[in-house]
Amino acid sequence: MSTASLSGPGPNGPVPVSSPPLAGLRVIDLSTTMPGALATQFLADAGADVVGVEPPGGSPLRRSPAWPAVGGGRRSVVVDLHHPADRDVLDGLLAGADVVVTTLRPRTARRLGLGPDDLARHSPRLVSVAITGWGSAGPWADLKGYEALVMAKLGMFHAKRRLVSRPGPAYSSVAFATWGAAHTAVQGIVAALVERESSGRGQHVEADLVRGVSMIDTWSWFEHLVAVRFPDAYRTVDATTPAGDPVSALVYPLLVAPTRDGHWLQFAQVEPRLFAAMLAEFGLTPLLADPKWAGLPVLETQELRTELWEIMIRKVGERTLADWQQVFATNPDINAEVFTVGSGVLDHPQIRHDGRVVVLDTAEHGPVRRPTTLVHVDGAPLTPPRPAPRLDEHGADLRAEAAARSAGPPAADPPAAVPAADPAVSAPVGPPLAGVTILEFGLMFAAPFGTTMLADLGARVIKVETLAGDTIRRILPFPELGAVRVMQGKESIALDLGTDEGRCIVHELARRSDVVLQAFRAGAAARAGVDAATLRAVNPDLIYVNAPGYGTDGPCGDRPAYAPSIGAATGIALTEAPSAANATSLAEIKSASVRIRSAAAVTSLQADGLAALGVASAISLGLLARTRGHPLGPMTVTMIATGMHALLEQVVEYAGRPARPVVDEGGHGLTALYRMYPAARGWVFLASPTPREWAALVATLAADPAVELAADPLAVDPLAADPRFATAAARAEHDHELAVELGRIFATRPAAEWEQRLTAADVGCVEVTEMDAELQLQTDPALAAEYASPAVSPIFDDHLRMGPPVRFSRSATRSPGGCLAGEHTEAILRELGYGDEEIKDLRARAVIG
Repeated sequence: MSTASLSGPGPNGPVPVSSPPLAGLRVIDLSTTMPGALATQFLADAGADVVGVEPPGGSPLRRSPAWPAVGGGRRSVVVDLHHPADRDVLDGLLAGADVVVTTLRPRTARRLGLGPDDLARHSPRLVSVAITGWGSAGPWADLKGYEALVMAKLGMFHAKRRLVSRPGPAYSSVAFATWGAAHTAVQGIVAALVERESSGRGQHVEADLVRGVSMIDTWSWFEHLVAVRFPDAYRTVDATTPAGDPVSALVYPLLVAPTRDGHWLQFAQVEPRLFAAMLAEFGLTPLLADPKWAGLPVLETQELRTELWEIMIRKVGERTLADWQQVFATNPDINAEVFTVGSGVLDHPQIRHDGRVVVLDTAEHGPVRRPTTLVHVDGAPLTPPRPAPRLDEHGADLRAEAAARSAGPPAADPPAAVPAADPAVSAPVGPPLAGVTILEFGLMFAAPFGTTMLADLGARVIKVETLAGDTIRRILPFPELGAVRVMQGKESIALDLGTDEGRCIVHELARRSDVVLQAFRAGAAARAGVDAATLRAVNPDLIYVNAPGYGTDGPCGDRPAYAPSIGAATGIALTEAPSAANATSLAEIKSASVRIRSAAAVTSLQADGLAALGVASAISLGLLARTRGHPLGPMTVTMIATGMHALLEQVVEYAGRPARPVVDEGGHGLTALYRMYPAARGWVFLASPTPREWAALVATLAADPAVELAADPLAVDPLAADPRFATAAARAEHDHELAVELGRIFATRPAAEWEQRLTAADVGCVEVTEMDAELQLQTDPALAAEYASPAVSPIFDDHLRMGPPVRFSRSATRSPGGCLAGEHTEAILRELGYGDEEIKDLRARAVIG
């Protein structure tokens, strides 16, 4: 028994949609890790019947603080995969399923009879999905798939090194790879289901943490590409010096500083006019006319860069938080977020205004305060919140259903025109979203990269740009460097939406499109004549997706939103960086500012990429809903809501909530058995948290002659014999002592040797890569062959790019390159029926670019 109340406008909050778009879709969830749970949670929130198949004793996910939310809306049945009678139950469940999700390593899945070929035999219409750490092939395929192992091996901890003051990599405590894998899996599932509506066939889909986390990167891949290709003309540099002083001019518009009363603010003034407004508010506009500050914010000397930074920090500290909030309320061109952490985002005024918080009274956990669905439709959640099930709560019913299916006649074959075939071995067909046209209105990365991922799956994306082109094209000093990735696979038309002719062109494009994505600040779409009401009047079948930073209206809807400010508001920054509340001196404030900025502004790991993944999933859902005959009204997915969902383990609030492990003070990891250690050369990351993995670790170390030399000569096997480490509870109690002992051991060999020895024993251990992932994947031929694809662009000609985000057993994917602003304007206009003279006239009057 449960009840729920929504936080939002009006006496009772927004009302969920009446007909869930995925009602009638059966999903069997065999996953035991968070990427699978987050993927199936998205489907359950859209109305799918998600059946959680749990092992005896329950899924380990039940120990997650997020379980009351991530487990919501599913049914639970306990199945022992090693027991023949239970395998019959599973077979019966799979016989009636549309989708099955696993998170097993490829070799484990095959051993358990859950590989792609095994699952395909249950039904020719089944879509099977494997979410792994590394993919099913390539040099890393058989490594254990823990989030931290992937992040360490990819160099992501190296990218976060400024989180700590010591030399070396730093542990990243936000599950970026998990979110990436979950939502690329969602997009693969939905695309396969859309394709199934026409072919009648299912297929196998592969998603993984490597490709998933790579979708979060904005432009780091191409920064490294340019540095490698043009070493004398361009080199990548850190945003700050080793001492923490600013090098990049972006430090100033993205200023991090405390108020007079100790509240830390993250400003977001990236566009030139917004930075000018910031200087005016700070009283610094006269600097622009002073020869000393020529070129501001790009300054020639380190002394000037540091001086400007200190001046701006002091300006923030002249006012209290209340003073600054008054500025934000009265000046729409100035925005800063207060850094929050944990469930604080649930109290954000925009989150509450949009009705994105719910309190669900549950029998098992009492009142649970948690987010609503990621996607809202017509201003309301997709479905009402539902509690997580008790273990095996639905077991009797599901076992009876499985038995009835096993005893009944076999499922009907696909239509005769589409002969039944094993989807795992069928000949490849075209991309699953071929024939879908998306019309995009948006700037920068957070929303636009969502359509980029779908272009890889076959969608045609037409991007509408201003005559000057998207701001992201000019954000870095090398031409188009910031834009190459987000423009992959798109056609660009440049026009003036402020003219009647410009609006006429986009209205005709909307009439011919399947989807419109708009990501402007509140009110801007209506002013430009591209709002949902206007365009759906032109095309009633249009799927319309709003993807603003904050919202389509409300207290923050008209504010500019950038990755660092959303990272501050949602808790990404303070989840990763220690609180700086006690910093008082300028030196302490500067040091804390560097750590906090490193948490939210690393371009390969930030809120923009998290949001883009949510946008792609929202568009995919709209396509599937329409295909299934359940078209949705205007959909909304925001940056701030997506960041909140990505941090679900920190955000969900209820009595008795399990404590989440805290990163140690040195930034090495969470526990002695899930952290980094310095080796004789380099660093290792050890992921061996379970009793079985502990036993394998101890056995391997006991057989190592180097460990014997380092150990106490009076102890035959110091780790195994030590009563402090004899049980899981004892190891938890003596975690610090265990870390010290393991640290001594790992110091005896180079990191590469530890990876080789422990991986051979199936212990989770990798050398921590101390270079950026983008450079590593471009320069290692074996890794590039597995994870990268060749592409062509007007800027870089032939080059490698990351992706596509998922793989299909039958459907093809694409790996197109980027485009220039307005590159396709004339071709698109001719497609609409414009002649040469009309195009020439439009260009002469600056309607098109």
